[in-house]
Amino acid sequence: MTITEFTEKSARFLEKGQPFLFIINFDKSKALAYSFEEAYENDIVFDINGISNVQNGYKDTKASIVPAIDVEPFPFKSYLEGFEKVVQNLKAGNSFLVNLTFPSKISSPLDLKSVFSKAHAPYKLLYKDQFVCFSPECFIKIKDGHIYSYPMKGTIDASLEGAADLLMDNTKEQQEHHTIVDLIRNDLSIVARDVRVTKFRYLEKIKTAKGEILQSSSEIRGRLRRDWKKDFGLLMLRMLPAGSISGAPKPKTLEIIDKAEKYERGFYTGVFGIFDGKTIDSGVAIRFIEKENEQFWYKSGGGITHQSNVKDEYIELINKIYIPTV
Repeated sequence: MTITEFTEKSARFLEKGQPFLFIINFDKSKALAYSFEEAYENDIVFDINGISNVQNGYKDTKASIVPAIDVEPFPFKSYLEGFEKVVQNLKAGNSFLVNLTFPSKISSPLDLKSVFSKAHAPYKLLYKDQFVCFSPECFIKIKDGHIYSYPMKGTIDASLEGAADLLMDNTKEQQEHHTIVDLIRNDLSIVARDVRVTKFRYLEKIKTAKGEILQSSSEIRGRLRRDWKKDFGLLMLRMLPAGSISGAPKPKTLEIIDKAEKYERGFYTGVFGIFDGKTIDSGVAIRFIEKENEQFWYKSGGGITHQSNVKDEYIELINKIYIPTV
């Protein structure tokens, strides 16, 4: 589906008030729009905050298996090479925040369908037998003429003593979160008016197979034009890639990411969402398992600033390899 076809099809769905699913990859080279029925017919299944195109949930093929995964982390030596390229650019003033990601090999008794069934997350997507995503992060919501975004930056093991204070008082995490909030506020200002931060750095607890983690988010809101529906496709594309998984300033940072990562993100760190007939709800495609030639890859990463420590960032990349449980 070309970008023109995507924008035209999504506009028709919105004009008719017909629910639909949309999926856009990281570099915006692929943008897809399907009615809920079309998605199911194409082996694409979603569950977004309880709205799904599958009745009574997705049939689990391995219901008795606990969602556990064995990880072969992306090699530290290769991670260090990418990290050093990012740091060189930070020192040169070409960027002040770069989201650096890499794929790690994983193995599990679960197949992609079972992961989709078992993972607990507000934004879930199973794309054929190619990838599954179970994301905690909202990209944008549109409701009653307002657009909302919820950038998520800052993660810590909730079992650590004083975990909440450690996260909230961490200077590097504070800086990274401030940067992303400013970036998302600027992105929303491209398509909306009266943009403001309505909640700043609040904590959420997420359960995983490895234990609980804390993550910090903010809420940003703006007011859209009355005729936003006819330009929805372009509205989305103008804000992408999402600031939380790219960095700032965005254009130069994307060049740095391309040179440092040396792999195709594909649909990882793109966005996907639905129109339910009244509102738009969408998530950033993080917490992502991809299948390639029978090998499974878990793509993960984090934001790098001039205060980042390479070992800490590498550990964060590994810690984000999990399947969230109920």
